Amino acid sequence: METKWFRRPSTLPLAIAIMAMMIITVGGTIRIYDAGESCPDWPQCFGTWGFDVSEQEQGEWYDETEEYDSRGPDHRYTTFEIFIEWVHRLLAALMAIPVLANFLIILKRKELYGDSLVKISFFTGILLTVQGIAGAVTVRFDNADWSVALHLGLASCFVFILLWQYFAMRKLEGAKWPMFYAPKSFKESQIKRVTIATSAIFLLLILGAWVSSSPNGNQGCSVGFPDGWPKCQGDFFPSLDNSGILVQMVHRIGAGIVGIALFLGGMKYRESCLEHDVHNGFFRSFDIAGALWFTNVFVGGMYIVEAKMGDFPESLSLLHLLLGVASFLAASVGLMLLKLSEEGGEDE
Repeated sequence: METKWFRRPSTLPLAIAIMAMMIITVGGTIRIYDAGESCPDWPQCFGTWGFDVSEQEQGEWYDETEEYDSRGPDHRYTTFEIFIEWVHRLLAALMAIPVLANFLIILKRKELYGDSLVKISFFTGILLTVQGIAGAVTVRFDNADWSVALHLGLASCFVFILLWQYFAMRKLEGAKWPMFYAPKSFKESQIKRVTIATSAIFLLLILGAWVSSSPNGNQGCSVGFPDGWPKCQGDFFPSLDNSGILVQMVHRIGAGIVGIALFLGGMKYRESCLEHDVHNGFFRSFDIAGALWFTNVFVGGMYIVEAKMGDFPESLSLLHLLLGVASFLAASVGLMLLKLSEEGGEDE
């Protein structure tokens, strides 16, 4: 009889991945409220370990340290804005406990899970530490565009590795999932396609974070329909002499290229799946990634169309972020299961 899900060691990395997604969501919420500098020091918050810091206390801290907010010495934050940054840090710190437990559990069961998963679980802890350092760097550089992109990239890699560990552990635990089996010829012919598609989605996700946090990046192409979207500054082929326009256009063109690749590649992938009679979960994961991607293109457009100059619908920004991450993870799951599928499978 199979062990119940909550007793299996493999459940822990999955739970950590879900927790990491919660932290990414909180991070996106911080972006909505433009509260990335609401705790200007690290690891403390205005020199305290709490979040209830009055405007007067904020002013005293600024005057004492002379580390003023990037929006000016008179800018102040609400208790809620400070709270979401504080919670973001707290959740990230608490994650160290299950990550350590994950490593120790796999190390104890090394005979079952093998050296590879022991190393992966150890690397997960290293990556969490690096992510914490990246968070400190993001605060230190006042949410510079490159630091925000780095922070999101590391977070996405963290979730990716945890999901890989979960699937690899389930396979070693004896799970008989249909997607653990595929003919060798199918795997060899499609692994490159899925890897490139997943990597492309990841790169555009990071570029999107860069655009959203760049000075004037969001409004580089203006706002409204059609001048802001689908056009840029009222032109389909605008001058690229402005950095805001440049990053916007690179992001848009990249999104279009990836969308076309997902559509055409998805059709070929489906044909190959049917030809080799493999489980439809392989092409379904690709289809889901593509559907999320095209939905996200629409959401990104609405973000520009519904905006007023200097006033953007930031709830759409959060949705844009989460759809991008979801598209990456959907493609990633398909890639992981394809890589883990039995290489010795025989062609039908």
